[in-house]
Amino acid sequence: MSLAVNTIIADDHPLFRSALRQAAATSVPEEHIKETSDIDGLFTLLSAHPEIELIFLDLTIPGANGLQALSQLRNHYPDILVIMVSANETPAIIKQAMSLGAAGYIPKSSSLDVISEAISHVLNGDTWLPPEVDLTDVVINDEQSEFARNLEKLTPQQYRVLAMIADGLLNKQIAFEMSIQETTIKQHVSAILRKLNVYNRTQAGILFNQLSQVGKIEES
Repeated sequence: MSLAVNTIIADDHPLFRSALRQAAATSVPEEHIKETSDIDGLFTLLSAHPEIELIFLDLTIPGANGLQALSQLRNHYPDILVIMVSANETPAIIKQAMSLGAAGYIPKSSSLDVISEAISHVLNGDTWLPPEVDLTDVVINDEQSEFARNLEKLTPQQYRVLAMIADGLLNKQIAFEMSIQETTIKQHVSAILRKLNVYNRTQAGILFNQLSQVGKIEES
């Protein structure tokens, strides 16, 4: 039975978008499915359609910067379910994605039946991983994991400040970019460091940029 779940498929491969749409149509009416091929398009759709409830996000879609896009989605839209889709089946990457709040992780090698099963599980309130994936003994960096979890504590404005810190901008430059007072930026930075449980802005920037390195492989 189809549920009226408003959905976005964010993937730059037209053939895989078509396959995802076909699989999703077993659970979601096609008229409720929108598509985009890059991160800018995804956030444009989210701004125009606040009713969106489910996103399929390609790990290496243009503009994603590894897992930064997932962390931004979880920060800005915590109520939206995000299912990662990727040709990368590395257990450590899957575990990092799940620790950031992904509701599921679908390898692009999956059959349409498996994709449909994953969608059904997630829409029923469960998380989903490929049956052959066992993350029990997979070890990922504890500092990075804690940082990833703490990102959801930031406000969207604080998240934007953090992203600019990671880009190397000074408080004065960030204030100019955001058209607010430098004293306000200093307050944001203090709150960011406290919420992320890091010592200084350099550490915060390094850990944030590490998210962009996750999954940087060529997907066919």
